[in-house]
Amino acid sequence: MKTHHSFAATLIAWQRIHGRHDLPWQGTRDAYRIWLSEIMLQQTQVDTVLPYYGRFLARFPDLASLAAAPVEDVLALWSGLGYYARARNLHACAQAVMARHGGVLPADPAQLAALPGIGRSTAAAVAAFAYGTRAAILDGNVKRVLTRVFGIDGYPGERDVEQHLWALAERLLPAQDVDVYTQAQMDLGATVCTRARPACGRCPLAGECVARRDERVAELPAPRPRRAVVVREGRFAAILRDGQVLLERRPPRGIWGGLLSLPELPEDADTAAWVGQRFGLDVVRVAPLPDFRHVFTHFTLHLRPERVDVAASGGAPGAGRVWLRLDALADAALPAPVRRLLERLAAEGTPTVAG
Repeated sequence: MKTHHSFAATLIAWQRIHGRHDLPWQGTRDAYRIWLSEIMLQQTQVDTVLPYYGRFLARFPDLASLAAAPVEDVLALWSGLGYYARARNLHACAQAVMARHGGVLPADPAQLAALPGIGRSTAAAVAAFAYGTRAAILDGNVKRVLTRVFGIDGYPGERDVEQHLWALAERLLPAQDVDVYTQAQMDLGATVCTRARPACGRCPLAGECVARRDERVAELPAPRPRRAVVVREGRFAAILRDGQVLLERRPPRGIWGGLLSLPELPEDADTAAWVGQRFGLDVVRVAPLPDFRHVFTHFTLHLRPERVDVAASGGAPGAGRVWLRLDALADAALPAPVRRLLERLAAEGTPTVAG
């Protein structure tokens, strides 16, 4: 097995030649841009993040502009990227940095980790890339590399296993070039030591990898223990009039927190009566729409939408509600499955109903 020093040296040398060097958040010491990329990359692939990252910087070029913006604008730009708590925390973090740190993200990983939405690993990555701070990361890519190279059993999300991995990550830290080493770990896990079909023949650590030696690459890291699949049901009303749909802002906590969404119908409610009473609208017709499912991290949501056409006049949205034109969906902060449903309705066209 390589010594801890040679492990880091091998990765650093590999990264300089074979690692990624052309991502838009590389080649900068701008802590804001680095922090934004790290938050977006949490549980999300690089190819998915790239267009969002560019659009986000065009709208919020610096931390001050992000902090000053309404959270609804932040959520609108985040729409479709998923894990929306990240967007709310991003906005809260920007405001906290303005208030506590004079608008500058700190170089101390402990101070970074105390901010909204920044955990220990993300704090270390931001500090390493922006300031060269010597701190260990332990994201999913790094966990996979370490469990395979060092033959570590157990699910990495379990407390004891994770503590062991953190201690190992700390011991492996080089004295110099921490930013290059940090990027090397990310790159190796993302492009070579992948979850499925890893390219072991191209891995600089292949000769020392316990998992490869013992033919256990497919077994490590150990998978999350199986849990019963939780399915939740939800009825939603697509209330339409004159090419517009009525949307309500979701509570700040819970699924799709802070986003605009279709009103959620009580399970046993009569649709026409409920819409009429709640919104003061004259319902003309109700028709079921095709059911569909959306998978979250810990459960699956079974959505049962209904189309509700209402008269062209009467009723007022009230607080947290808005009529949105179906041809103006692009700039709205909508959950991805709701957006897809409304795009289908827009493509089908909505009849004008006399009031």
